[in-house]
Amino acid sequence: MAASKPNRCSSLVKSTGEIFTRKWPRLFFIAAALQAIIVIAFESYTFAQFQDGLKDSSEDHWADEKTKEDAEAQMKTIPTFLGLLMLGFIYDLVMVWDALRMKNTIQVIGLCIANLAFLVYGALQIDQIHVAVTSLTDLNAFDNINVWADVQGMLIAIPCVIALGSVVYSFIAWKLYQEFAWDILKHIGADYRMKKRFLHYQVYIALLKFDFFFFVGFTIQFLVVVGGKTTTEFILTAIAIPITIAILLCAAWFTRREWKFGMVIIMILYLGGLTYFIYKLARIYDPYEGQFYAPVRKSLTTFAVLTIILIILTIINGMVCMFNFGAGLKHHLNSPRQEIDKDQASYSMHDVKQPQIPTRMTID
Repeated sequence: MAASKPNRCSSLVKSTGEIFTRKWPRLFFIAAALQAIIVIAFESYTFAQFQDGLKDSSEDHWADEKTKEDAEAQMKTIPTFLGLLMLGFIYDLVMVWDALRMKNTIQVIGLCIANLAFLVYGALQIDQIHVAVTSLTDLNAFDNINVWADVQGMLIAIPCVIALGSVVYSFIAWKLYQEFAWDILKHIGADYRMKKRFLHYQVYIALLKFDFFFFVGFTIQFLVVVGGKTTTEFILTAIAIPITIAILLCAAWFTRREWKFGMVIIMILYLGGLTYFIYKLARIYDPYEGQFYAPVRKSLTTFAVLTIILIILTIINGMVCMFNFGAGLKHHLNSPRQEIDKDQASYSMHDVKQPQIPTRMTID
């Protein structure tokens, strides 16, 4: 047991080092890092301009308590967007590192799709922040009435940067697909059915990782901006985060160990999560309850819809993985990866040539 830990650490260091010594993995990581730095810088500038423009919070200049509550809800909009995008791009970098280290083509493709979701979110925040700034200006909450003019350019630039990043991601992802395909062949073998089972497993694990981010993103917006009408609701929503992490970790472990009973429990919990998000989505557009979600209605809707889609896909892929239990994949998943030398790593599956069939000798 003591010997396995150093081996695992050395393997982690080696796989991380390979990211920066090979062309396409290095370029993918650099593209992700640059995108994250630029977007976070633009968001930070927006937040700074917003905070500097606000009047002194110690002064009570609100007409009534209802006006004060509405203003405070709108004030939380920009910090929430900033926090979510910072969390999103930091998590994105971790996912990029994980995908490149594990040579997981499916996760790389998932990151390209997730970047498109960031693009939608970045575009949505322009309108949401405009509404927030306009409302606060009408409520006389700013010393600087030109806040929107100061931040508009930065907000428009953010989805442009993410759109460019998506194009770069997609091109490099194609190169990584060709590069990583040989590793899958070495680890799983040439059995088509086994490779298909491994593909389902990779899709399932990648979905679990994206489920985590979108669930946490939705919950953060709900807790910060909406808050919950009662203390009980707030506490239950906050507790849901560690419970979700535990469920997703168990889901991955049960699948790797092929424990059917555990997977059945996880499927039931997935259905509970699906019901929860459908319920929340209905509340967002309820005639009475909808007023509490107004400051972040569009972004909450986006997160809720994407999470519902992800949960449905996770349930489907989880069931496919369950049907594959007992077919031999467990042995491949729990056995150490075969080492691939530097020359082999540059090949793709298309480079694998069939062995030459020896010619039959004839007697003259």
